[in-house]
Amino acid sequence: MEDKRRISIMGCGWLGMPLAEQLLRHGYSVKGSTTSPDKIEVMLEKGIQPYLLNLANEEQLDRDALENFLETDVLVLNIPPHLRSDGGEAYMNQMQLLLKALLSSPVSRLLFVSSTSVYQDLNRVVTEEDIAFTDELEPGNTLLKAERMFQDREDWVTSVVRFGGLVGGTRHPGRWLAGKTDVPDGDAPVNLIHLEDCVSILYRIIEQEKWGAIYNACSDLHPLRKELYTSAALLLGLTPPQFKDMVETKFKLISSQKLKDDLSYTFIHPDPMAFFS
Repeated sequence: MEDKRRISIMGCGWLGMPLAEQLLRHGYSVKGSTTSPDKIEVMLEKGIQPYLLNLANEEQLDRDALENFLETDVLVLNIPPHLRSDGGEAYMNQMQLLLKALLSSPVSRLLFVSSTSVYQDLNRVVTEEDIAFTDELEPGNTLLKAERMFQDREDWVTSVVRFGGLVGGTRHPGRWLAGKTDVPDGDAPVNLIHLEDCVSILYRIIEQEKWGAIYNACSDLHPLRKELYTSAALLLGLTPPQFKDMVETKFKLISSQKLKDDLSYTFIHPDPMAFFS
């Protein structure tokens, strides 16, 4: 089906760019958006049709360009929210703006890149079904509201992938906590995923037409924070973090079993301790 080969990626950055390259290698026609003029030439060189779009600046937004960008069958929505500055208000405004534009577009399938941060710390293994605790304990969760904003439409069908902590490429966890002291939750398991697995999973969902689904996506193994970040810092020759003794550790251990079963997926990088060794 020819339309299946048309994909637009909203957010061609750390994750969106290598995903676009993977899709191009498999014969897809790819449009990509960026907020950085410096990336336009890079995207052109890779064969991505580039669009300079910044949903955060509604007054200067080129609505004709946005309309053309959404002339596609599949939209990959990959805009990480910055929730600390305003509690997510600006992010939700961007999502509302995009939703309005989508309503007059031919998009029939949407792949929403989300995060396992939508789950509560339940001190046990967490599956997709445990979103019920977020509904109960944090009904105003911004990212979950954004997911459902697109899921609840009948104009298209949406799949959601909730990634754990994103590492690989330019993101090395050895830098994140190096030199810090009194770091909490050293005995909590980490929920990380490598860039190569992120790209592979998103591609497989598109290729296998796994629409209308919600998947957690984290590496199989979950080393303790103090093990992972100490080892990662030492690999870079940096001062490892010092973790404080905790009477109680809050954590969640994300299960990706549903994804592995539905997609017949085997992680390329199952062990975060081996990501950079």
